[in-house]
Amino acid sequence: MNDHSKPSILFATSEMFPLAKTGGLADVSAALPATLSLLGVDIRTIIPGYPGAMDCLVDRRIVCALDDIGGRLIEGTDPCSGLKVYLYDEPSLYDRNGSLYQDPNGADWYDNHRRYAAFCHAASRIACGSAGLGWQPDIVHANDWHTGLLPAILSARDAGRPATLFTIHNLAFQGNFDATLAPDLGLPDEMLTSEGIEFYGKLSFLKAGLRYADKLTTVSPTYAREVLTPEFGCGMDGLLRARAEDLTGILNGVDYSIWDPATDEALPHRYGVEDLSGKDGCKAAIREELGLDPSSAPLLIFVNRITQQKMADVLLAALPALIASGIQVAIHGQGDRTLEEALSAQAQNHGGRIAVDIGYDEQTARRLTAAADLSLTASRFEPCGLTTMYAMRYGALPVTRHVGGVADTVVDADEALSGGDEATGFVFAAESADEMLACIERAEKWYGRRDWSRVQRSAMRRDFGWERSARRYLELYRSLRPEAFEKKASREDCGKDSLAA
Repeated sequence: MNDHSKPSILFATSEMFPLAKTGGLADVSAALPATLSLLGVDIRTIIPGYPGAMDCLVDRRIVCALDDIGGRLIEGTDPCSGLKVYLYDEPSLYDRNGSLYQDPNGADWYDNHRRYAAFCHAASRIACGSAGLGWQPDIVHANDWHTGLLPAILSARDAGRPATLFTIHNLAFQGNFDATLAPDLGLPDEMLTSEGIEFYGKLSFLKAGLRYADKLTTVSPTYAREVLTPEFGCGMDGLLRARAEDLTGILNGVDYSIWDPATDEALPHRYGVEDLSGKDGCKAAIREELGLDPSSAPLLIFVNRITQQKMADVLLAALPALIASGIQVAIHGQGDRTLEEALSAQAQNHGGRIAVDIGYDEQTARRLTAAADLSLTASRFEPCGLTTMYAMRYGALPVTRHVGGVADTVVDADEALSGGDEATGFVFAAESADEMLACIERAEKWYGRRDWSRVQRSAMRRDFGWERSARRYLELYRSLRPEAFEKKASREDCGKDSLAA
């Protein structure tokens, strides 16, 4: 049932830690709702019923059958936050081997359009109060292309619908499908035109969210400006410029209850900003684990998707020079098969100097970040850059490119000397191996200086906790449904209470 003293939000997402994760979206989808709940919002999340999510959800129970679209809604509790979560359970769509979005061979599931269209229709039943839950949200917050049809479905209702907010986590992933698949989407014909979701002959889930949501956000202020340009707009810049007044950039945050070297149970040695000694123990342990030689050289990690966006191809081109310089490199991630194989071949040819671990494991990522002196987080475009924020908290100074959300978070050590800001990493401009190598060389020179630990501590002290960003979202929610916040008249205004209270 609705708690009528609180504004209510349905948070729709394709992944959420720890139920299902492929990247930063899962971390955001866990931490932002948890923080909003502490600020006085009745927030509930819906994700697809992947097998891992079904296994992880606590106290799950069937709440209704969705006979018209197939499947059912399952309600349960997030084991970390204790918040209510709904799963759209339809085994024919989600009970599969492979990853969330791809088959075991790394190809996108042939019916992803149907999988996420059905998910959006299931979420719309909750949004419109027709799922028999006794609860209807004031606002629906949809995230990335997988939920893009949800604002479109809701916009077709004349009355009784919640307001909608759509967040772009990565504009490059658009959910574009062949127009012949239109009958599977369950949308009215008028939405299938260029004024609707048609995009260069395809049908675009992302465009649906951009076109029909009441408000739009991106995950950093700089990225919000960049997506209005042809260089970063991925073909959507015209539509985004037309909607610029409805677009806001809000920097993502970090859940420091998980990402904190002082409390991280995944680490063989814990440490904090006042005592960094445990970091050497973490480095020694990871070298032994990965077969890297003992060395006095800095350890550079690449813990990221192995894709061109993350400049894994540029790293590959830079590896011979890095090997010659004496630096050690550890790579952990997955993505492009050709790049994975080429990086693995380098590790085989240079054992003890380079380690490559294909795949992704959360605890391995944290151990590597704790062990590292430098974390390569450069991108051709970067909506936010959570990996960079994680690295800073662990004292692994980022080597990164001045783009997107990274431009909002990292202060170059050499620039800080002249500008007076607190240094937090090393930044370069062009997407080339030469620029990357020059930046790493600068970082290596700092590594030999006595004030290296000062820069580490400066990075570790940067606070990217979620409260500030969550309050920005509250402001947007309030602008969409002011009456939902006014119903809290008997209490303090939503979001004004301290998280510590």
